Amino acid sequence: MRRFVLGLLALLLVAGAALVLRPLPVPIEAWRPPEAQPLAGALAPNEALAAVELIGAGRLPGPEDVELDGEGRLYCGLEGGKIARVVETPRGERIEDFADTGGRPVGLDFDRAGTLWVADAERGLVAIDPDGRSAPRLTAAEGVAIGFADDVDVAPDGRVYLSDASTRVRHGQLHLAPFEGDPSGRLIELDPADDSARVLLDGLHFANGVAVAADGAFVLVAETFGYRVHRVWLRGPRQGESELFADNLPGFPDGISSDGRGGFWLALFTVRTDLLDRVVHPRAWLKGLVARLPEFLVPGGRRYGLIVQLGGDGRIVRSLHDPAGRHFPNVTSVEQWGDTLYLGSITGLAAGRLRLPDA
Repeated sequence: MRRFVLGLLALLLVAGAALVLRPLPVPIEAWRPPEAQPLAGALAPNEALAAVELIGAGRLPGPEDVELDGEGRLYCGLEGGKIARVVETPRGERIEDFADTGGRPVGLDFDRAGTLWVADAERGLVAIDPDGRSAPRLTAAEGVAIGFADDVDVAPDGRVYLSDASTRVRHGQLHLAPFEGDPSGRLIELDPADDSARVLLDGLHFANGVAVAADGAFVLVAETFGYRVHRVWLRGPRQGESELFADNLPGFPDGISSDGRGGFWLALFTVRTDLLDRVVHPRAWLKGLVARLPEFLVPGGRRYGLIVQLGGDGRIVRSLHDPAGRHFPNVTSVEQWGDTLYLGSITGLAAGRLRLPDA
């Protein structure tokens, strides 16, 4: 019995040492985030998301991004590679299989010709024609492979803007993303006329949501684990310059889209925590230890629903909450159509619809 116990302890020590010392695909660096702004004023918690109506409940696994076509039909990128189309009929919702990318579609946007551009986390940038036929369009930019295509938006002139969340972290390794030092996220511009691509902004700590201004003057990109949104000017006297548009956000920014009135809707996956900001991030050794844990042991974020509306100057003008996470938590995308918001969530089994009485 004693030999068995000693042997078991030795085995546990070896396993623990292997866990602590095993190499990681991302560099680890200490970081001290700014103190999170309080949930007060325009950020005061409310129950606005309690009014969300579920679309396709139980039949839409992981609809991270949602998009509407010219007829107001809803499209959702799902686990397993499918893109579903939701059609409203007199008898209720009909869910159709529109396309299959063969990867993991996580960002969607239509151009004026009806082509659906898809950021596929496994396959890069994919174009899908109106009949549902898909074709890869971009797998690398400036000689570097796209590691994790995340979101896409098409400008009025037809140019396509794509976020590459990280050149190191792959789909299926999301638990490593918060710990990546020397961040490698990028914002990429594609000219569909000749498929030429260039990097507009790099060094982003998980480049995520992308939104082009309605007049095409600039493009925004969310930096999830930097708690901020950047703006890159596309034309005018500041063309090519970048700046912070919204900084020190109260949560993890994800999908972003125009509100049709000069502002933007921003989905925040969840709110920030003191555990990550004050305890883990400032200590490189602790970040490395947590990053080496099996994924199921890495602490996840709170079930919290949060959307903010940003003015044209990047300031938060209002927020919509689900503090207990009972109605529509972990929002990853938001699109406005008329007086209605359509919501997606990578952790959910349905899309959401929320009427805005003051839209």
